[in-house]
Amino acid sequence: MNWSRKWINPVLDKEFRLRMRTPRSAISLLAYILVLGLIALGFIYVTLYLGNNGNQPFNSSAGRMMFYVLSFAQLVLIAFMAPALTAGVISGEREKQTLSMLLTTQQSSATIILSKLFSSLSFMTLIIVATMPIYSIVFLYGGISLKQMIFIFLFYLFVMLLLGALGVLFSTLFKRTMISVIVTYGVGLCIFLMTGLIYLFAMSIVQRHQYALQPGTGTTYSWVGYILGLNPAGALISLFEPSFSKSAFLLRNGNLNSDAPIQLWQEFLLVYTVVIIAAIWISIRRIRPDAGRKFKKRGTQALSMDTGGNDPS
Repeated sequence: MNWSRKWINPVLDKEFRLRMRTPRSAISLLAYILVLGLIALGFIYVTLYLGNNGNQPFNSSAGRMMFYVLSFAQLVLIAFMAPALTAGVISGEREKQTLSMLLTTQQSSATIILSKLFSSLSFMTLIIVATMPIYSIVFLYGGISLKQMIFIFLFYLFVMLLLGALGVLFSTLFKRTMISVIVTYGVGLCIFLMTGLIYLFAMSIVQRHQYALQPGTGTTYSWVGYILGLNPAGALISLFEPSFSKSAFLLRNGNLNSDAPIQLWQEFLLVYTVVIIAAIWISIRRIRPDAGRKFKKRGTQALSMDTGGNDPS
């Protein structure tokens, strides 16, 4: 049995072929790797040569810092590319007047939505995997374990799934691709930027309140950490440094063994898993907005015909 026929449906097969046959895919892959590679080379140049005349050794601490820089740069690039790949998958079909033809096939709404989402994210996954040789530079100097790198890449996949699900959702809700792209980037900006700004504002207020309290009074931790748990950057830092969650929750009045109520990355996964499921479910329901009403209408007609044919008198 051919496994591709079993696991790849016609919609997914078409998306794979169309996406990988265009020169834009190869150019996007090359540009992404070049940008991340230039960031890595720029960091090495600044660390080794700029202001040190080549006398500064590139040790494990510098390697660890380089990994942090590459990780945050990769997170920013994902935030820019993932919405662009998914925000027009349904609205683009609608604008090309091919959505009705797609809906008349034997593929279910769930198959269409998941195939569009998976095909877009698979290309983004290919880009992320292609950057692994750049990350291998870090292992030349140490400071990072393979386990940490695997966790970071899994975190990237989750962020891509989040942004992709939101992009498919707005592409289903809005008829114009431009509007869908703008709204997706706007929501992504709120997730990446606004949550951090709100946390900083709330933290300044809470810290003023804590300073006014006498030592030994007040709660052990503050609620502001839950805001930072909604931010991808905060969750990423907590993956690097588990103790960062203590600082985010402004832990106080506890012993040295006190821990944060929840790790920031754990809160991030829990909250946005619900968001992903809800976005995909709404997309599946809204891609055929009249399906539910037609089903109810047919049920009502069938019931009325059955009642008319069985007159109790």
